[in-house]
Amino acid sequence: MNVKDYIATGILEEYCLGLLTGDEQAMVLQICKLYPGVRKELTAIENAMEKMAAIRAIAPNSDLKGKILNSLGFAEPVTRFDLADLPMADASSDYNIWLATLKHLIPPQPAENFTNHVLRQNHNLVQMLVISKIDVPEETHEDLMESLFILKGQCKCTVGKNIFILGPGDFLEIPLHLPHNVKLVSPYVAAILQHQYL
Repeated sequence: MNVKDYIATGILEEYCLGLLTGDEQAMVLQICKLYPGVRKELTAIENAMEKMAAIRAIAPNSDLKGKILNSLGFAEPVTRFDLADLPMADASSDYNIWLATLKHLIPPQPAENFTNHVLRQNHNLVQMLVISKIDVPEETHEDLMESLFILKGQCKCTVGKNIFILGPGDFLEIPLHLPHNVKLVSPYVAAILQHQYL
């Protein structure tokens, strides 16, 4: 058997995606035992798919459990997050809960042009509350996914050729390799800035 030709058929990817029948899966495993090169390629594909899944994984909001229990009549609604256990902000985030949680960190009239308060940081994620009275110049990210969740104020974010007007409660995920900038429309903007490293 020609190992390169076998790998080129795409059957290993189909195996990893669960698209093969039981007999076809058994055949792939048997071939992996007979041909170390095929086993090595299958392991590489599995690792790559795991990495992609981890990068794009979206954990449910930490307030989801409370919402479900409340709808069943078992719990009080969530009104603020625990600062020691913040969820990721995303397009379905509850603006009111985020604002209530961080209100004490947002001054009514910021004195400084830019402040940055780290809320959460681990090996692949940094989550910050940023308060800015100045525009953010154009930048491009090659090794991190950046997102913004606006709590106060308005801004215009240009990503590649697209322009987004963002206000309180709006979320924007910025794709890799695209130049982007932020221009303030209001006197200041308070936002959750997230950097997820690849």
